[in-house]
Amino acid sequence: MKTVSLPKTDLVPSALCLGGVALGSRLDEQESFALLDAFVDCGGNFVDTAKVYADWLPGARSVSEKTIGRWLRRRGHRSRLVVSTKGAHPELSTMHKPRLDRNAIDRDLTQSLRNLQVECIDLYWLHRDDPARPVELIIDALQEQVTAGKIRYYGCSNWRAERIAAAQAYAQRRGWTGFVANQPLWSLASVAPQSLPDPTMVAMDADLLNLHRTSDLPAIPYAAQANGFFTRFAAHALDKMNPTQRTLYETPENLHRAARVQQLAAESGLTITAVVLGYLRSQPFLTIPIVGCHTLAQLADSCRAAATELSAAQLAFLESANQA
Repeated sequence: MKTVSLPKTDLVPSALCLGGVALGSRLDEQESFALLDAFVDCGGNFVDTAKVYADWLPGARSVSEKTIGRWLRRRGHRSRLVVSTKGAHPELSTMHKPRLDRNAIDRDLTQSLRNLQVECIDLYWLHRDDPARPVELIIDALQEQVTAGKIRYYGCSNWRAERIAAAQAYAQRRGWTGFVANQPLWSLASVAPQSLPDPTMVAMDADLLNLHRTSDLPAIPYAAQANGFFTRFAAHALDKMNPTQRTLYETPENLHRAARVQQLAAESGLTITAVVLGYLRSQPFLTIPIVGCHTLAQLADSCRAAATELSAAQLAFLESANQA
């Protein structure tokens, strides 16, 4: 798997990022280590997690970060990896109450450093936004952590375009790098904001796309394969999807796009996964999809697809709203 240079940083992540939602929870430690080992063997070096993964399950908190931390220590891979994690997520019991004050950011970051067993995090994401809080206060708090040596660079996740633009403008005025990437919900499948199960999530929309295109801000999208919607469609197995995810993605537009994915795959010899990931990787700005693999077979399929790039005509075909 090839690597890419992340603009305005000295980070050189792999073309795909391995998502950590399942590590330590759906996958036990042995399975998690095997998946991480296989990712590195494929040339992957970019791992993304969050302090809140998977706190919605009973048991220990921050199990994904802690599992990755134990793997990093035992394998001695810290210097080879681009490690990213997310913090400042609302408490799961009070999702309507943002946690983006300076103290909350510092507490979460300090705990993440302990969980991951590292001295510095390469890329630290704000997991959510607080639209009522001035961006100046948020950027100041992040910049303090850069100065303190706890993080190297920072990005945002689930932020809207106007808030990102305001934060970037402030950082530029101060002579700071600002956000080096955005992590939205984004895949070839369209998502209606009103259908999102969590109103604090932000999906890629026209305003965000315009911001990325005009500023060249990299996108590192989560749910980049629409939680398996396209592969399940091709296998006639949509009934195997999580009901909430199926409701989110099974729309007339996405069913039409899934049929076009199948057609393009058949005509080009590409796999369904290659078409879906190739769509993101072929955008006019740097895009590094996060793949949420649960098995070694899924990981191998994604890694084989990592080099796929689609033509402008193929992108237009996939995005077409009308039947051919």
